[in-house]
Amino acid sequence: MFTTTGDTATATTSHKVVLPFYLYAAIAFLVATVLLLLSANNITEHYFLPHTLAIVHIMALGWGTMIILGASHQLVPVLIEGKLYSDTLALLCFILAALGIPLLSYGFYVFDMGWPAQWGACLVVSAIVLYLVNLAMSMLQSKKENVHAVFIFTSALWLLTTATVGLLLLHNFTQPILSRNSLDYLALHAHFGIVGWFLLLVTGVGSRLIPMFLISKYGNDRQLWWIYGCINAGLLLFIYVFLYSGNRTLLLLPVLLVASGIVLFGNFCYKAYRQRIRKKVDEQMRLSLLSVAMMVLPVVFLVVIVGFLLVADKSQTRLAIAYGFIIFFGWITAIILGMTFKTLPFIVWNKVYHHLAGKGKTPNPKDLFSNVLFQWMGIAYLLGFVLFTAGIVAGHVFTLQLAAVLLITCSVLYNWNVLQLLLHKPDRT
Repeated sequence: MFTTTGDTATATTSHKVVLPFYLYAAIAFLVATVLLLLSANNITEHYFLPHTLAIVHIMALGWGTMIILGASHQLVPVLIEGKLYSDTLALLCFILAALGIPLLSYGFYVFDMGWPAQWGACLVVSAIVLYLVNLAMSMLQSKKENVHAVFIFTSALWLLTTATVGLLLLHNFTQPILSRNSLDYLALHAHFGIVGWFLLLVTGVGSRLIPMFLISKYGNDRQLWWIYGCINAGLLLFIYVFLYSGNRTLLLLPVLLVASGIVLFGNFCYKAYRQRIRKKVDEQMRLSLLSVAMMVLPVVFLVVIVGFLLVADKSQTRLAIAYGFIIFFGWITAIILGMTFKTLPFIVWNKVYHHLAGKGKTPNPKDLFSNVLFQWMGIAYLLGFVLFTAGIVAGHVFTLQLAAVLLITCSVLYNWNVLQLLLHKPDRT
């Protein structure tokens, strides 16, 4: 999620590869918020409803994953101090995912687990395979070892695992290929993606970008390896408990391990903040840092949910729905909203002005988008997020509808600013 305007930028990935991912993600975010409004009257009934499944996968794949795929094609070459193995593979990755995500989401929306959903899932899995191959070959060609690159590659392995399990679950609806029904494996599939893909990726990339954008000299690879170990160990232990143990009390152990990784990451970011050289923190970094604090919320909800399972031996539907909402519309969305406008301006600047560097006056990357739009976007997002979470817990439809309108406003302002960046032309006056 980073490029520079110096010599390193000339060795990084072409903007033609990266920018389509950003545009696609922006549109997916808008679509998801509109569907959220349309589903507000029944979204608290159960987490396994067609419209809810569609929204979750649009947010997870179309929004979060697509922007991460695009940004990491730009970031990995910087981390490994080399070049991306293949721009062609990156473009094919985009095309396959861009085709597969709507098919898969449509299948969920109409609750047809036949060919649209299955073909969509196959296309998404194929895109992830190409992404993983591209990462692996890029890293093999580089002599540079980097803990952040290990985070990214490992999270990509978990992404492939998530998508493959999802494909199996889809087929299991129409022909029994697993020992249990697909709903029984839903928590496993979800946490492969939430913890293995998103959390591991965000901590690995965030631990590189947050100190960099704060202009902080703080770095601690040993602490990062502890974070890496806690998250992966927690997820592996969860798999074991889920598949082989009937003792629900043991579910608290993987939660504590993952929570320890989150606390360590929060401590890392806090120390980077304290040791920053740039004392003034802009709005984009404030929102990104807020997303780090928001990581605690899903853990709290998860502990409460497990507690209800242990004490009352029953699930809490609204808490489970709030848990998912906080993850996808909470810390994942918050860090994307913040980091988009720390990274995309550099990519666009490099596209438009790099050849003019040193030959005349060029604008600052931060001047390529509207900070006023960003501020209003941030207000709409925070209000919408808080109100929607409260509306889920309370089961209050009007609150959910009002919050969904605010989130649509946020996504419209986000798209407006992204399009302003993507369509930027040099001033010829």
